Amino acid sequence: MEDEKIVDLYWQRSESAIRETEIKYDRYLTKIAYNILADAEDSRESVNDTYLAAWNSMPPHRPGVLSTYLGKLTRRISIDCFRRRTRQKRGGSEYEVSLSELGDCVSGGNTTEEIINVKLLADAIGIFLRLQSEEARNAFIGRYYYLDSLKEVAAYCGMTESKCKTLLFRTRVALKEYLREEGFEV
Repeated sequence: MEDEKIVDLYWQRSESAIRETEIKYDRYLTKIAYNILADAEDSRESVNDTYLAAWNSMPPHRPGVLSTYLGKLTRRISIDCFRRRTRQKRGGSEYEVSLSELGDCVSGGNTTEEIINVKLLADAIGIFLRLQSEEARNAFIGRYYYLDSLKEVAAYCGMTESKCKTLLFRTRVALKEYLREEGFEV
């Protein structure tokens, strides 16, 4: 079923909206959740929470791209679950690994100034990525937004893991330098 029709089902408050969403996007959403949580049960719960969040947010919200909207909901819900779970223990998820890789480029502080600058930082990273080659941009987004493993990123970018690792390292170094030039403390 087309996305527009699925969104219309949500707006009509038809329970078939959730069934159609699950049929079309369950694997995609589960992969996002699993990359963050590295746990099948927690991933399943996050995806189910995504369906509920979609139900509760449509209407009034009418997403332009349903897959992106659902993916964003799943990421937010899964990251919240990850944070709750790791308050007591550490896991070995792609989320944790990718955060540690980016740790040298972007700090995760909670000062008022840093919180205010989050939007500016996001904009700067977006501009930086648009300046990169398509290969570097796709690898970076796959690794640090979709939280795909290095092996998966290398496969869909058509390169060896070694080349992918090097490309990501160089992109992180370039990002760090770009952010310094833009006035961010790194």
